[in-house]
Amino acid sequence: MQIKMINDCPVMIWADRVENSAMEQIANLTTLPFLFHHLAIMPDVHTGKGMPIGGVLACTDAVIPNAVGVDIGCGMCAVKTNWKVADITTEVLRKRIMRGIRKRIPLGKEHHKQAQDERLLPQGHDIDKLEIVKRRQASILKEIGTLGGGNHFIELQKDEEGTLWIMIHSGSRNLGKQVGDYYNKKAALLNERWYSGVSPSIGLPFLPLRTQEFTDYWAEMQYCIDFALCNRRLMMMRIEEVLTDALPGIKFEPMINIAHNYAAWENHFGKNVIVHRKGATLAREGITGIIPGSQGTASYIVEGLGNKYAFCSCSHGAGRLMSRKAAIQSLNMKEEIERLEAQGIVHAIRCQDDMQEASGAYKDIETVIRNEADLVKIKTRLLPVAVIKG
Repeated sequence: MQIKMINDCPVMIWADRVENSAMEQIANLTTLPFLFHHLAIMPDVHTGKGMPIGGVLACTDAVIPNAVGVDIGCGMCAVKTNWKVADITTEVLRKRIMRGIRKRIPLGKEHHKQAQDERLLPQGHDIDKLEIVKRRQASILKEIGTLGGGNHFIELQKDEEGTLWIMIHSGSRNLGKQVGDYYNKKAALLNERWYSGVSPSIGLPFLPLRTQEFTDYWAEMQYCIDFALCNRRLMMMRIEEVLTDALPGIKFEPMINIAHNYAAWENHFGKNVIVHRKGATLAREGITGIIPGSQGTASYIVEGLGNKYAFCSCSHGAGRLMSRKAAIQSLNMKEEIERLEAQGIVHAIRCQDDMQEASGAYKDIETVIRNEADLVKIKTRLLPVAVIKG
């Protein structure tokens, strides 16, 4: 970890290198009048919208929609089984398991054709007070249990004993984007009306504590976090059904789940503050987390060490090394496919556009894990067996 002073604000950085555009965003964050104590930057840091991905920002009395992002509640879940990968034939893997998953779980922009059971949605929320959520109730009944696109994935993996694991990366689908965009625009209009000292050019409009707008956003954000969990849980249930049909006698351990795009009230350095984690994962002492690699590389089940200077956080993955456009233009599809097939991985690369999610587009996960040795300890190392991308 290195410490930089930027605009008289300490910035704790766990990354070897930070791209210039991300450093500009970090510098912008240090100008916020409600920033608390310091900034924490995780080893998977890269440029985002307003705030870099892999950033952890604590605020005293404001929430920033762009510091949460539009895929609110996006996160990881994983389940360990009792089955050995070596006991699964190639035919069963490809024809029964992978096809079965694709049949049951819509990918990319696809949704279910039929509405799902309402009982699968988050419970305990007053929908009448949630403007965007209420408006989208019919839509989300077809969105729940769907993967989405971008860097979202389903992977079958194996641990060092050869045991089969299931891992999912997905979020709140279009609901989170609608909520994030709506309140970011509302914050920008309000900041302009209030003659806010935060420059609109940095893309970080905020909602102050004790305003109705803060209360409204917070309630809708919480629903999105819960919806993202419900979404992952339903997909995991469907995958378990596929595996049960294909592998009689298979058993599943309880699901591990952790989000990496959200804001939460927490106590740090003796004060209750609002911690924004944008592409960062909670790593409180003893908590189990998930740090995925990229397509074709290792993923990790970890245990938090509760490092106070990281606001008890860690990375949410490997982090992008290059933009999607640059990856499509520069990576060699033949080489990426050969690398995966040499490892016997059933992969999701079909065309040059898929290079945006190739392992070459991401940082080295092993370096990322080494850089956060004071944030987490490794519990399990997982290697990919088969990959489905959104």
